[in-house]
Amino acid sequence: MNHKMRPLKVSASTLVNALGVGRECTQNAMFNGYSGLRNSKYPGMNFKTFLGLVNEVENVELEDALIKFSCRNNKLAKLALDADNFRDKIDNAIVKYGKSRIGVFLGTSTSGIAETENAYINRDAKTGKLPAVDMLYTDNTSSVQRYVCRSLGLTGVGMVVSTACSSSAKVFASAYRSIEAGFCDAAVVGGVDSLCLTTLYGFNSLQLISEDICKPWDKNRKGINIGEAAGFVLLEKSSGTGGIHLTGYGESSDAYHISSPHPEGVGGKIAMERALSTAGIGASDIDYVNLHGTATPSNDYSESKGLHSVFGSKVVCSSTKGMTGHTLGAAGINEAIICILALENSIIPANINLNNIDDQLPIKVTSKSITKTLTHVMSNSFGFGGSNCSLIFSC
Repeated sequence: MNHKMRPLKVSASTLVNALGVGRECTQNAMFNGYSGLRNSKYPGMNFKTFLGLVNEVENVELEDALIKFSCRNNKLAKLALDADNFRDKIDNAIVKYGKSRIGVFLGTSTSGIAETENAYINRDAKTGKLPAVDMLYTDNTSSVQRYVCRSLGLTGVGMVVSTACSSSAKVFASAYRSIEAGFCDAAVVGGVDSLCLTTLYGFNSLQLISEDICKPWDKNRKGINIGEAAGFVLLEKSSGTGGIHLTGYGESSDAYHISSPHPEGVGGKIAMERALSTAGIGASDIDYVNLHGTATPSNDYSESKGLHSVFGSKVVCSSTKGMTGHTLGAAGINEAIICILALENSIIPANINLNNIDDQLPIKVTSKSITKTLTHVMSNSFGFGGSNCSLIFSC
């Protein structure tokens, strides 16, 4: 039995994805129902698909003192850190708490793998020798957390979670536990994932990638489109005075299969029920669920079954992956911030690209955005190996 958690205030947030740099770009798409996915190519990719590229990252240069961290993933992180006045909010928090009392908890699945891939591609044709690449500062999953700490001037506790697509949702739970244990007074949580050939070819080999734009919950859905994203949230202990709060989280690990979800959505069901328990609310109190909704046949079916077992058939929900693509290790933070934007703007975003309703799914999604005052919203992130996390945000 989960105990009711003490809410944490969302004091600041910043987001970059295929829709653009800054939260407003995603907010506009939520109101107007358009996609950032494009029929584009990634260097070295020889199959067709839509991608959620963040083209602005090409022009980013890291700080001179941190140039050893230079890779696409950390440039994407800097792009987000520089947006939405986020650095100013962190500077204020440093004045309030001290730089050693703010934790940094980030999720990623790719980190700087692309840098190592490029080194291999450009190896010496005769000797096979690789050009110089510092894997500790780029490829290593710890790279992004170490870069962000240095870039923001933070020296507190921190960690990287790499549990596939639930990575940057689970960091909210890790941060909460660290604050409760007294390891820090506030926390920067987030996630960063950039495109690389390993994930593109990996998902393609699993026959999970769609040639066309992805269609979550559609009868004719063919699979995912991979996107990039970086997002960060500042969490603080609540003063109880308004604003958006993290009020619940639930985690589970069903370990049903290395890459397929349990067909009845057992792991997702457990995560959602635990999130409701820690929030101290019932299923009927949830105004909106942002689905994991990847657009693969098995994933959408599994999630729909799990949702139905928790909420019945009346829950209002949608997947926003038709707008941003599946941002993998950054999906948790990407969609958590979408939920925060939903609460701030009284908007339920549409499940776009939906052409044919799948009667096999017991839960229906909204194909049009809905303007409505929201109190509690849930975000689902379900990863490979049955690593699941549901978050609840409230205002």
